Amino acid sequence: MVDKQLWAPVDPLGEALHFLRMTGSFYCQSELSAPWGLALPPMPGCMWFHVLTAGRCSLEVEGGAPVVLSPGDLALVPHGEGHRLWTEPRVPTPLAHDLPQQQLSERYSVLRHGGGGAPSTLVCGAVRFDHPAAHAMVKLLPRVIHLDAASSAHGEWMESTLRLMATEAKALRPGGETVITRLADILVVQAIRSWIQQDPAAQTGWLGALQDKQLGRAIMLIHREPARAWTLSALAREVGMSRSVFAARFTELVGEPAMHYVARWRMHVAVTWLREDTAGLGELASRLGYQSEAAFSRAFKRFMGVSPGALRRDPEAASKPRPQRPPARA
Repeated sequence: MVDKQLWAPVDPLGEALHFLRMTGSFYCQSELSAPWGLALPPMPGCMWFHVLTAGRCSLEVEGGAPVVLSPGDLALVPHGEGHRLWTEPRVPTPLAHDLPQQQLSERYSVLRHGGGGAPSTLVCGAVRFDHPAAHAMVKLLPRVIHLDAASSAHGEWMESTLRLMATEAKALRPGGETVITRLADILVVQAIRSWIQQDPAAQTGWLGALQDKQLGRAIMLIHREPARAWTLSALAREVGMSRSVFAARFTELVGEPAMHYVARWRMHVAVTWLREDTAGLGELASRLGYQSEAAFSRAFKRFMGVSPGALRRDPEAASKPRPQRPPARA
């Protein structure tokens, strides 16, 4: 008999969004006057966001179509690609960091630039993600996400969030940078959530699986209990499916076999623990269900391309993993 808890309300997509916790690289409030243009350099591993609070401008990622921003609009450039913003197509677009800026804090500045015409105000930020698993979601996002305030109910909360960010930046109170970063969390997660709700592309693949009643629960269980001795049969039983149907459906929607996903998730968890936890490798191996430190180390290196010790010495060593095959379970 299927457990009565099986169909208790769960929110796998919400849990996945929880991993989009960020650390701020920097934030900038730009006070601009037409005609003006800015260029933002590529920042691999970061996500850019821009909120236009006054005026109008266009945003273009190289090779893509321009996106027109109006007051209250939010735009994300999820993959950290270089891009330009401007009021007129042929206006010069100097690199933003080459222009004079007033530093309000270590990571927050005010930039003033332009030709003296109609004013525009732009809040920009570049953020990094704390949790390696966030990259599973980010890599599925389009090159640009545009949240149109005029056609949504988001204008009021975005305005309030930005007002709080500006207040914290100017006050320079203890913990101000943390508050600003958490407010940026809200802006970015709301934009991604809106895209998921509106874009058909978000209903397929891993994101589609998260929204599937049965597969979403299976993925959530893997995330919550990475050390559990998962098997195809155990996962299928948890979600009330036959082993063969579950295996085929998981591979079709997620794009990899379920046990490959389990192994990959364990390595994501291991990366986070190695960066943040001072426990020994033997203890970390045990927490993830490995029988020995050596077995864990071999699996980690096969998957991440570096040893656990190397990652501890250089936390960025596995920032761009290139897995060739899933690690065998010891």
